[in-house]
Amino acid sequence: MGFLSHFFYPWGLLLQGLAIVHFIRRRPDTYWIYIILFLGPIGATIYLVAEALPDIGLVGQSFKGFSRRKRIGELEVAVRDNPSSGNYEELGDLYMDDGKFQLARAAFDKAIAARANTPDPFYRRGVCALRLGDAAAALPDLERVTGNDPDYDFHRAAGLLAHAYAQTGQKEKAEALFRQVTMTSTSSETYLNFADLLASEGRNAEAREWAQKVLDKKPTMPGYLRRRERPWFRSASAMLRRLAMTKPPKASSLPST
Repeated sequence: MGFLSHFFYPWGLLLQGLAIVHFIRRRPDTYWIYIILFLGPIGATIYLVAEALPDIGLVGQSFKGFSRRKRIGELEVAVRDNPSSGNYEELGDLYMDDGKFQLARAAFDKAIAARANTPDPFYRRGVCALRLGDAAAALPDLERVTGNDPDYDFHRAAGLLAHAYAQTGQKEKAEALFRQVTMTSTSSETYLNFADLLASEGRNAEAREWAQKVLDKKPTMPGYLRRRERPWFRSASAMLRRLAMTKPPKASSLPST
């Protein structure tokens, strides 16, 4: 038994190390870290089977990342000889997937200048502008897209337009559009952006309701959707904690008449 323990010792540590790295990167439910730490290699194995194995597709995504960067390099060369709207659109899409929103925005500028007239480059340029904190620039693009198709990208375009209105101080317009979009959309992104707007106006009880709606979806979601929605669950939980620490407005001290 001692020989077996000695033989498996480094592999047990390796399993725990892999489990902890995956936990830190993916941040599932907190109880898993206790299972990994206190049950040792057995707990790490249970965790890896339950949480890491379903994420095996991420390995394929890593290879896609290499392929994407290769294609970006090819297109960067291609647009010098053939600066077509199609090439610039594809380059912009790839930059977005790579998180390079400034470069993506510039690529969509060039696609549109080269007579791209489909809604997609305008929509994606608007998304890039929002991600870069330039809500004012996002407005005309998102208004153009939703003006032609209010349901574009499963209502996400309208939800982002409402967020852009909120970010540019047009709060009444934003709230009206948020309420319209949330009648048909259950997007966590839209719910949390609406909650942000409400919190900015001191309407904390309403903001909590919308943040809680995000978490209320979790129990009935299939596992693969829960994993995809984890960043939104974390954002909703963080918002609820912030709102819980916010003091309610003081009651007026003026005498009643």
